[in-house]
Amino acid sequence: MVINTNTTALNAATQLKQNSMNLSASLARLSSGSKIVNPSDDSAGLAVSMKLNAQIARTGAAQQNVSNAISYNQTQDGYLQKVNDALTRMSELTVSAQDVTKTTSDRALYQQEFKTLQTYISDVSTKDFNGVSLFNGNTLSVTSDSDGNTFSNTGVNLTNSNTSYANALSTSTDVKSTSDAKTALGYIKTAINQLASDRANIGSNEEALGYYNDQLSSLSNNLSAAKSQITDVDVATESTNYAKQNILVQSGTAMLAQANSMPQSVLRLLS
Repeated sequence: MVINTNTTALNAATQLKQNSMNLSASLARLSSGSKIVNPSDDSAGLAVSMKLNAQIARTGAAQQNVSNAISYNQTQDGYLQKVNDALTRMSELTVSAQDVTKTTSDRALYQQEFKTLQTYISDVSTKDFNGVSLFNGNTLSVTSDSDGNTFSNTGVNLTNSNTSYANALSTSTDVKSTSDAKTALGYIKTAINQLASDRANIGSNEEALGYYNDQLSSLSNNLSAAKSQITDVDVATESTNYAKQNILVQSGTAMLAQANSMPQSVLRLLS
């Protein structure tokens, strides 16, 4: 039996230290809700979770972009619904102005309303959405996923560069006479056909973007679930582990006290 080196106490102290570290780690996991408090807990899991976090963030940004694009298309269609009403009324005026029983004064009233509606449609063509023109005809590339791939959002051109609308909105297009009204009717019918095509394109844009939005939402949920499997602590399991480590620390402390008292038995040999 030796006094200077208490091997039993050293072993007990080592075990107590390890159990204390395990207890602290378990407490940290329970208090943070994460299985990975330090990189050393699961270095590979940490690397994977970091990449998943980044992809989740990018997916959220892409979903916001798609949602904004849907709002852009909805705003476009809201304006075009009223343009449709205006063109329908203009076509009605062109037919009314061809009535042979109408006088020049009657046609002047039709002309006034016709020009007012032309001005309204021309004004709509200048509208924008957060500074982005709604009706310049440009196709917008909408981010559709976390990798930066894009969807081509077909534009609508209400400006003078689109002859289908330009002829209908020209200052020379009027209903001052029956012949002018007949010519104007042809232009208005062409504009209505173009408007029908434009609204169909907007509908297609909204439908496709809606699918992208649903897809991104599902992807975000799945990525979050995958990340949860790696990083989120199982409270029930960890609580059991915490109780185990707590008991080991308490018993280790008691045993270390016993090991430290063992050399005192040497005194009996000296008495």
